[in-house]
Amino acid sequence: MTNLPDRPGTPGLPEMRASDGDRERVAQVLRDAAGEGRLTLDELDQRLDAVYAAKTYADLEPITRDLPVPATAADPTAPRAVRYGPAPDAPSWTWGVAIMSAFKRTGVWNVPRRFTAFAFWGGGKIDLRDARFAEGEVRIRALAVMGGVEIIVPDDIAVHVTGIGIMGGFDHGASGPGVPGAPRVVVSGLAFWGGVDVKRKGRRKAKKARKELDGRAGEA
Repeated sequence: MTNLPDRPGTPGLPEMRASDGDRERVAQVLRDAAGEGRLTLDELDQRLDAVYAAKTYADLEPITRDLPVPATAADPTAPRAVRYGPAPDAPSWTWGVAIMSAFKRTGVWNVPRRFTAFAFWGGGKIDLRDARFAEGEVRIRALAVMGGVEIIVPDDIAVHVTGIGIMGGFDHGASGPGVPGAPRVVVSGLAFWGGVDVKRKGRRKAKKARKELDGRAGEA
């Protein structure tokens, strides 16, 4: 059965936000069940709609409650592992500066304990979806003066935004918990006549896999 795992000391896990990877694992269980004749095509379509509309683990768990899962398979509603440790040959940056220009920190890169971003009449992008975390907490200090800084974090890690905006905007909407054991990203700083936009997104590999699986299902 694909009930949520029992994790002592982790209150409120059913209310934890589900990631793209969580939804994709549940979707694969459904496709396997349909291939075995346990679900009709109509039932598969209905349940897939529910999977991709799910927001939390509590939304995902009932969808496969009546289906068996092989003992060797990972729990499809279990949180994904966060990648720790440095990536060999990957760049490591501690800052990003955009003065009437732009900077990007994206792809596979090693995140330091502290990162400083400054944008003046320019823009910066910090993407942590494929990044490697060396420590359990990362602090990003962002200063945007008549410019903008965009920070993208995976939707399965904890985020705490404390920055302020003066005649500008500092988005706090991404603040929230992550899966058990995930690192914590703290974003502080100032936006003056500018903006700091912090957003959660699913990891890009999970999104690509979902599109490929949906395409194969449409061809069946």
